[in-house]
Amino acid sequence: MIVVKLGGRTQNDPSLASALASLWTSTGGRLVIVHGGGDQISALQRLRGEEPVFVGGRRVTTEGALELVRMVLSGLANKQLVSALTAAGAPAVGISGEDGAMLRAVPIDVATFGHSGTPARVDGRLAHALLAQGFLPVISPVATHDDQAIGGALNVNGDDAAAAIAAALGADELFLLADVPGVLDQARQRIPVLPLDDARALVASGVAGGGMAAKLDACAQALAGGVARVRIGDLAALTVPDAGTAIVAPHPAVAPH
Repeated sequence: MIVVKLGGRTQNDPSLASALASLWTSTGGRLVIVHGGGDQISALQRLRGEEPVFVGGRRVTTEGALELVRMVLSGLANKQLVSALTAAGAPAVGISGEDGAMLRAVPIDVATFGHSGTPARVDGRLAHALLAQGFLPVISPVATHDDQAIGGALNVNGDDAAAAIAAALGADELFLLADVPGVLDQARQRIPVLPLDDARALVASGVAGGGMAAKLDACAQALAGGVARVRIGDLAALTVPDAGTAIVAPHPAVAPH
């Protein structure tokens, strides 16, 4: 099974739906999509006079922004993607992390991030049920609050949500679709294979910042959760195994004899 996370900008590519429909067919219906929609959320925030704020590539979600997050991610962006995939021949069904409490989250830091959360647990039954019936799950990363006494929704970064969902579903691969061909070094050249230690160094040095830093953190979470293969790349890299950047766990140190 492959879990593909679509970034907001990549969802505007006119060839995206057909590429994903082909992947759906080639995997024998073992594909799950998690999507973002950050640009649309930011545009609506600005229309309401609220400037978007990000910390470490993750959105600060005010009470008002949470309404927009639900509206855009679980509504507009999700259904636009479902419609395009269906037209391309893939039997897509749009759901959110709130449906069936599939994705539960806890607040990251209320003082800093407001209603933004980090995945706490994933119930994979709904996704597995859709797959078993021949449907392609298309998931919005809006989560339900893990504390039922508090309730409500939390905005989860799409990369974090995809990593947690990939681990919970036992995915063979997590592919984070970006608008660059992979992780780039200081000379703006693609890095084919990137050990986690080197990835952290890129983030610490500022070479990989913002959204890419968040992607690399999600890669680490996916690998820790047992996902065998994790890649970051553009649409051209989606079906080319050696394209993009493969993020790999460091080999354990061998004790001297």
